[in-house]
Amino acid sequence: MRSIWKGAITFGLVNVPVKVYSATEDHDVELHQVHDADGGRIRYQRRCEVCGKVVDYAHIDKAFTDGDKTVVITDADLKSLPEERSREIDVVEFVPSDQLDPIMFDRSYFLEPDGSSPKAYVLLRRTLEQTDRTAIVHFALRQKTRLAALRVRDGVLMLQTLLWDDEVRVAEFPALEQAVKISDRELDLSAALVDSFAADFSPGDYTDEYQAQLRRLIEEKLEKGDAIDTEATFGGADEEAGGGEVLDLMEALRRSVDRSRSGDGAAKTGAAKTAATKTAATKTGASKTKAATKKPAARKEA
Repeated sequence: MRSIWKGAITFGLVNVPVKVYSATEDHDVELHQVHDADGGRIRYQRRCEVCGKVVDYAHIDKAFTDGDKTVVITDADLKSLPEERSREIDVVEFVPSDQLDPIMFDRSYFLEPDGSSPKAYVLLRRTLEQTDRTAIVHFALRQKTRLAALRVRDGVLMLQTLLWDDEVRVAEFPALEQAVKISDRELDLSAALVDSFAADFSPGDYTDEYQAQLRRLIEEKLEKGDAIDTEATFGGADEEAGGGEVLDLMEALRRSVDRSRSGDGAAKTGAAKTAATKTAATKTGASKTKAATKKPAARKEA
Protein backbone atom coordinates (compact mmCIF):
# COMPACT_ATOMS: atom_id res chain seq x y z
CA MET A 1 0.00 0.00 0.00
CA ARG A 2 1.05 3.60 -0.58
CA SER A 3 0.34 6.28 2.00
CA ILE A 4 -1.90 9.10 0.83
CA TRP A 5 -1.27 11.55 3.68
CA LYS A 6 1.07 12.18 6.60
CA GLY A 7 0.26 13.93 9.84
CA ALA A 8 0.01 13.48 13.58
CA ILE A 9 -2.72 12.60 16.05
CA THR A 10 -2.73 15.21 18.79
CA PHE A 11 -4.54 15.27 22.13
CA GLY A 12 -3.26 17.27 25.06
CA LEU A 13 0.53 17.21 24.91
CA VAL A 14 0.59 13.82 23.19
CA ASN A 15 1.68 13.75 19.56
CA VAL A 16 1.45 10.53 17.50
CA PRO A 17 3.02 10.79 14.00
CA VAL A 18 1.16 8.60 11.49
CA LYS A 19 0.88 7.72 7.82
CA VAL A 20 -2.59 7.32 6.34
CA TYR A 21 -3.55 4.53 3.93
CA SER A 22 -6.84 3.74 2.18
CA ALA A 23 -8.30 0.71 3.96
CA THR A 24 -10.58 -0.42 1.12
CA GLU A 25 -10.31 -1.01 -2.61
CA ASP A 26 -12.68 -1.56 -5.52
CA HIS A 27 -12.82 -5.07 -7.02
CA ASP A 28 -15.17 -4.26 -9.92
CA VAL A 29 -14.14 -5.24 -13.46
CA GLU A 30 -13.13 -2.06 -15.29
CA LEU A 31 -15.21 -1.55 -18.42
CA HIS A 32 -14.78 0.97 -21.26
CA GLN A 33 -17.33 2.54 -23.55
CA VAL A 34 -17.07 1.64 -27.25
CA HIS A 35 -18.98 2.42 -30.44
CA ASP A 36 -21.42 -0.43 -31.12
CA ALA A 37 -20.87 -0.17 -34.89
CA ASP A 38 -17.09 -0.72 -34.99
CA GLY A 39 -15.89 -1.23 -31.39
CA GLY A 40 -13.93 2.03 -31.41
CA ARG A 41 -13.08 3.52 -28.01
CA ILE A 42 -15.30 6.37 -26.84
CA ARG A 43 -13.29 9.08 -25.11
CA TYR A 44 -14.28 12.20 -23.20
CA GLN A 45 -12.51 15.52 -23.51
CA ARG A 46 -12.32 18.52 -21.20
CA ARG A 47 -13.39 21.17 -23.70
CA CYS A 48 -13.77 24.87 -22.87
CA GLU A 49 -17.21 26.21 -23.77
CA VAL A 50 -15.76 29.67 -24.52
CA CYS A 51 -12.81 28.99 -26.83
CA GLY A 52 -13.72 25.42 -27.79
CA LYS A 53 -10.21 24.12 -27.03
CA VAL A 54 -9.38 20.91 -25.15
CA VAL A 55 -7.87 21.93 -21.79
CA ASP A 56 -5.35 19.94 -19.75
CA TYR A 57 -5.54 19.62 -15.97
CA ALA A 58 -2.74 22.14 -15.41
CA HIS A 59 -5.05 24.88 -16.69
CA ILE A 60 -8.25 23.85 -14.92
CA ASP A 61 -9.47 25.73 -11.84
CA LYS A 62 -12.57 25.22 -9.73
CA ALA A 63 -15.47 27.65 -9.59
CA PHE A 64 -18.69 28.38 -7.72
CA THR A 65 -21.74 30.00 -9.30
CA ASP A 66 -24.78 31.48 -7.60
CA GLY A 67 -26.63 31.78 -10.90
CA ASP A 68 -25.69 35.36 -11.79
CA LYS A 69 -22.02 35.43 -10.88
CA THR A 70 -19.23 32.85 -10.92
CA VAL A 71 -16.26 32.90 -8.55
CA VAL A 72 -13.09 31.17 -9.79
CA ILE A 73 -11.08 29.46 -7.04
CA THR A 74 -7.46 28.60 -7.89
CA ASP A 75 -5.20 25.99 -6.32
CA ALA A 76 -3.32 28.83 -4.64
CA ASP A 77 -6.58 30.03 -3.07
CA LEU A 78 -7.31 26.57 -1.69
CA LYS A 79 -3.78 26.11 -0.32
CA SER A 80 -4.05 29.45 1.48
CA LEU A 81 -6.87 28.16 3.70
CA PRO A 82 -5.61 27.43 7.25
CA GLU A 83 -7.47 24.11 7.47
CA GLU A 84 -5.88 22.82 4.27
CA ARG A 85 -2.37 23.57 5.55
CA SER A 86 -2.93 21.71 8.82
CA ARG A 87 -1.34 18.30 9.19
CA GLU A 88 -2.84 17.49 12.57
CA ILE A 89 -5.57 15.00 13.45
CA ASP A 90 -7.01 16.71 16.50
CA VAL A 91 -8.82 14.61 19.07
CA VAL A 92 -11.99 16.45 20.06
CA GLU A 93 -13.39 13.95 22.57
CA PHE A 94 -13.54 10.27 23.52
CA VAL A 95 -17.05 8.80 23.33
CA PRO A 96 -18.59 5.39 24.11
CA SER A 97 -18.19 3.29 20.96
CA ASP A 98 -21.87 2.26 20.90
CA GLN A 99 -22.96 5.88 20.47
CA LEU A 100 -21.80 5.99 16.86
CA ASP A 101 -24.58 5.29 14.36
CA PRO A 102 -23.19 3.22 11.42
CA ILE A 103 -25.13 5.39 8.95
CA MET A 104 -22.59 8.15 9.62
CA PHE A 105 -19.56 6.10 8.53
CA ASP A 106 -18.08 7.16 5.19
CA ARG A 107 -14.54 6.07 4.21
CA SER A 108 -11.99 3.98 6.12
CA TYR A 109 -8.24 4.52 6.47
CA PHE A 110 -5.46 2.59 8.22
CA LEU A 111 -2.90 4.48 10.29
CA GLU A 112 0.75 3.39 10.46
CA PRO A 113 3.17 4.78 13.06
CA ASP A 114 5.56 7.22 11.41
CA GLY A 115 8.69 7.73 13.46
CA SER A 116 11.64 6.06 15.12
CA SER A 117 9.51 4.63 17.93
CA PRO A 118 5.89 3.39 17.87
CA LYS A 119 5.49 3.81 21.65
CA ALA A 120 3.00 6.71 21.50
CA TYR A 121 1.01 4.84 18.82
CA VAL A 122 0.83 1.66 20.90
CA LEU A 123 -0.07 3.63 24.02
CA LEU A 124 -3.03 5.27 22.28
CA ARG A 125 -4.13 1.93 20.79
CA ARG A 126 -4.10 0.17 24.16
CA THR A 127 -5.90 3.05 25.85
CA LEU A 128 -8.75 2.90 23.32
CA GLU A 129 -8.97 -0.89 23.71
CA GLN A 130 -9.09 -0.81 27.51
CA THR A 131 -11.57 2.05 27.83
CA ASP A 132 -13.86 0.81 25.01
CA ARG A 133 -14.03 4.35 23.70
CA THR A 134 -13.75 5.84 20.26
CA ALA A 135 -11.91 9.10 19.63
CA ILE A 136 -13.77 11.72 17.62
CA VAL A 137 -11.18 13.63 15.60
CA HIS A 138 -11.10 16.63 13.30
CA PHE A 139 -8.69 17.08 10.38
CA ALA A 140 -8.39 18.34 6.80
CA LEU A 141 -7.84 16.03 3.83
CA ARG A 142 -8.09 16.77 0.12
CA GLN A 143 -9.56 20.24 0.39
CA LYS A 144 -12.26 19.20 2.84
CA THR A 145 -12.62 19.39 6.60
CA ARG A 146 -13.34 15.95 8.00
CA LEU A 147 -14.89 14.60 11.15
CA ALA A 148 -13.82 11.04 11.87
CA ALA A 149 -13.88 8.19 14.35
CA LEU A 150 -10.48 6.93 15.50
CA ARG A 151 -10.69 3.33 16.72
CA VAL A 152 -8.77 0.05 16.82
CA ARG A 153 -9.21 -2.84 14.38
CA ASP A 154 -7.07 -5.98 14.57
CA GLY A 155 -4.34 -4.16 16.49
CA VAL A 156 -4.18 -1.24 14.04
CA LEU A 157 -5.46 2.29 14.54
CA MET A 158 -7.91 3.29 11.85
CA LEU A 159 -9.86 6.38 10.86
CA GLN A 160 -13.42 6.22 9.62
CA THR A 161 -14.57 9.55 8.27
CA LEU A 162 -18.04 10.56 9.40
CA LEU A 163 -20.80 12.32 7.53
CA TRP A 164 -21.74 15.67 8.99
CA ASP A 165 -25.05 15.73 10.83
CA ASP A 166 -26.79 17.70 8.07
CA GLU A 167 -25.62 15.17 5.45
CA VAL A 168 -27.78 12.40 6.91
CA ARG A 169 -31.34 12.65 5.66
CA VAL A 170 -34.39 12.33 7.86
CA ALA A 171 -36.68 9.49 6.76
CA GLU A 172 -40.26 10.73 6.63
CA PHE A 173 -42.70 8.15 5.26
CA PRO A 174 -46.42 8.86 5.78
CA ALA A 175 -47.23 5.14 5.53
CA LEU A 176 -45.30 4.47 8.74
CA GLU A 177 -47.42 6.97 10.65
CA GLN A 178 -50.50 4.77 10.25
CA ALA A 179 -51.56 2.58 13.17
CA VAL A 180 -50.85 -1.09 12.39
CA LYS A 181 -51.98 -3.98 14.59
CA ILE A 182 -49.53 -6.90 14.96
CA SER A 183 -50.71 -9.98 16.85
CA ASP A 184 -48.56 -11.98 19.27
CA ARG A 185 -48.89 -15.00 16.97
CA GLU A 186 -47.48 -13.05 14.04
CA LEU A 187 -44.55 -11.84 16.13
CA ASP A 188 -43.81 -15.40 17.32
CA LEU A 189 -43.83 -16.76 13.76
CA SER A 190 -41.61 -13.91 12.56
CA ALA A 191 -39.16 -14.53 15.42
CA ALA A 192 -39.10 -18.24 14.59
CA LEU A 193 -38.24 -17.43 10.99
CA VAL A 194 -35.38 -15.21 12.16
CA ASP A 195 -34.07 -18.01 14.39
CA SER A 196 -34.05 -20.40 11.43
CA PHE A 197 -31.62 -18.06 9.61
CA ALA A 198 -29.53 -17.19 12.68
CA ALA A 199 -25.73 -17.41 12.27
CA ASP A 200 -22.48 -15.61 13.08
CA PHE A 201 -21.47 -13.15 10.39
CA SER A 202 -18.36 -14.14 8.41
CA PRO A 203 -17.60 -11.72 5.53
CA GLY A 204 -15.40 -14.30 3.77
CA ASP A 205 -18.44 -16.51 3.19
CA TYR A 206 -19.84 -14.05 0.67
CA THR A 207 -18.68 -13.13 -2.83
CA ASP A 208 -19.74 -10.63 -5.46
CA GLU A 209 -21.57 -13.02 -7.78
CA TYR A 210 -22.22 -10.39 -10.44
CA GLN A 211 -18.51 -9.56 -10.83
CA ALA A 212 -17.64 -13.28 -10.86
CA GLN A 213 -20.19 -13.93 -13.61
CA LEU A 214 -18.93 -10.90 -15.55
CA ARG A 215 -15.35 -12.21 -15.40
CA ARG A 216 -16.51 -15.65 -16.61
CA LEU A 217 -18.38 -14.01 -19.48
CA ILE A 218 -15.24 -12.13 -20.54
CA GLU A 219 -13.11 -15.30 -20.33
CA GLU A 220 -15.62 -17.26 -22.41
CA LYS A 221 -15.66 -14.56 -25.09
CA LEU A 222 -11.85 -14.57 -25.21
CA GLU A 223 -11.76 -18.38 -25.52
CA LYS A 224 -14.27 -18.29 -28.40
CA GLY A 225 -12.30 -15.57 -30.18
CA ASP A 226 -15.19 -13.18 -29.75
CA ALA A 227 -12.92 -10.15 -29.35
CA ILE A 228 -11.50 -7.27 -31.35
CA ASP A 229 -7.92 -6.06 -31.76
CA THR A 230 -7.21 -3.49 -29.06
CA GLU A 231 -4.57 -1.54 -30.99
CA ALA A 232 -6.78 -1.27 -34.06
CA THR A 233 -9.86 -0.03 -32.23
CA PHE A 234 -8.54 1.73 -29.11
CA GLY A 235 -5.24 2.93 -30.58
CA GLY A 236 -1.71 2.53 -29.20
CA ALA A 237 0.30 5.09 -27.26
CA ASP A 238 0.69 7.46 -30.22
CA GLU A 239 -2.96 7.28 -31.13
CA GLU A 240 -3.98 7.97 -27.53
CA ALA A 241 -1.79 11.03 -27.37
CA GLY A 242 -3.08 12.49 -30.62
CA GLY A 243 -6.71 11.44 -30.33
CA GLY A 244 -8.84 11.31 -33.48
CA GLU A 245 -6.45 13.49 -35.49
CA VAL A 246 -3.81 10.74 -35.59
CA LEU A 247 -6.36 8.25 -36.87
CA ASP A 248 -7.35 10.77 -39.55
CA LEU A 249 -3.70 11.21 -40.49
CA MET A 250 -3.15 7.46 -40.78
CA GLU A 251 -6.19 7.18 -43.03
CA ALA A 252 -4.94 10.07 -45.19
CA LEU A 253 -1.51 8.44 -45.52
CA ARG A 254 -3.05 5.09 -46.44
CA ARG A 255 -5.14 6.70 -49.16
CA SER A 256 -2.13 8.63 -50.42
CA VAL A 257 -0.13 5.40 -50.76
CA ASP A 258 -3.01 3.71 -52.58
CA ARG A 259 -3.35 6.59 -55.04
CA SER A 260 0.41 6.76 -55.52
CA ARG A 261 0.50 3.09 -56.47
CA SER A 262 -2.34 3.63 -58.93
CA GLY A 263 -0.23 6.28 -60.72
CA ASP A 264 -2.65 9.15 -60.16
CA GLY A 265 -0.21 12.06 -60.00
CA ALA A 266 -2.78 14.77 -59.28
CA ALA A 267 -4.32 12.77 -56.48
CA LYS A 268 -0.83 12.03 -55.22
CA THR A 269 0.00 15.75 -54.97
CA GLY A 270 -3.31 16.59 -53.30
CA ALA A 271 -2.92 13.78 -50.79
CA ALA A 272 0.58 14.93 -49.95
CA LYS A 273 -0.68 18.45 -49.20
CA THR A 274 -3.49 17.06 -47.10
CA ALA A 275 -1.11 14.85 -45.14
CA ALA A 276 1.31 17.74 -44.56
CA THR A 277 -1.49 19.98 -43.30
CA LYS A 278 -2.83 17.32 -40.96
CA THR A 279 0.67 16.49 -39.75
CA ALA A 280 1.19 20.07 -38.61
CA ALA A 281 -2.21 20.14 -36.94
CA THR A 282 -1.59 16.80 -35.27
CA LYS A 283 1.76 17.88 -33.85
CA THR A 284 0.12 20.92 -32.31
CA GLY A 285 -2.83 18.94 -31.02
CA ALA A 286 -0.66 16.11 -29.75
CA SER A 287 1.55 18.45 -27.73
CA LYS A 288 -1.54 19.91 -26.08
CA THR A 289 -3.38 16.64 -25.64
CA LYS A 290 -0.33 14.87 -24.22
CA ALA A 291 -0.52 17.13 -21.19
CA ALA A 292 -4.28 16.65 -21.08
CA THR A 293 -3.95 12.90 -20.77
CA LYS A 294 -1.84 13.16 -17.63
CA LYS A 295 -3.82 11.96 -14.65
CA PRO A 296 -4.15 14.25 -11.66
CA ALA A 297 -2.61 13.29 -8.35
CA ALA A 298 -4.56 10.69 -6.43
CA ARG A 299 -7.45 12.18 -4.46
CA LYS A 300 -9.51 9.25 -3.95
CA GLU A 301 -12.04 10.09 -1.05
CA ALA A 302 -12.96 7.64 -2.61
